[in-house]
Amino acid sequence: MPRVAILREESVPLDERALIARILDGDRVAGRQLYEAHAARVHRLVYRLCGDAELAQDFTQDTFVRAFDQLSRFRGEAAFGTWIHRIAVTVTLNGMRKVKRIRERETPLDDGPGFGEVSQRADPDLRSRIAAAIDALPEGSRMTLIMHDIEGYTHAEIAEALGVAEGTSKSRLFEARGRLRQALAAFVKE
Repeated sequence: MPRVAILREESVPLDERALIARILDGDRVAGRQLYEAHAARVHRLVYRLCGDAELAQDFTQDTFVRAFDQLSRFRGEAAFGTWIHRIAVTVTLNGMRKVKRIRERETPLDDGPGFGEVSQRADPDLRSRIAAAIDALPEGSRMTLIMHDIEGYTHAEIAEALGVAEGTSKSRLFEARGRLRQALAAFVKE
């Protein structure tokens, strides 16, 4: 009868040098194996640094993208886990600085220019529900909605400013509008 062992990620012996060589030769399966061996620990580290689940997912993904882009520079002097954790810390700290700068520039909807008489005449309950619904959006969707629908930026400008693809900007706007429709459905007249 074969012996079945429960393996934790720390106890899985990987020949990381061989995996890295296979990845550099274009082996996607090896890339997936290396990712799966380290993703959970990288995510835990990133989450502890930023304290936000959504940001931790983004920063973890960014860490692996950067690591695989720079894999040919990995010299093997330290363990791969140490090397990728260093990348994760750098990505997270830089990302948190960017998030902080963006959040510092955010202003409440009532303080922004361009709302004029229309927003002042709107139902106060509707105004507060709109503001709450926008605040409840995921950060990327919220920023995209504000930049596009309120400030008038194009998707190309948003993509450049936020460092995302133009398609990502469009999908975030679509998602944000859908969530707002759901949150504000009670105010729609039949």
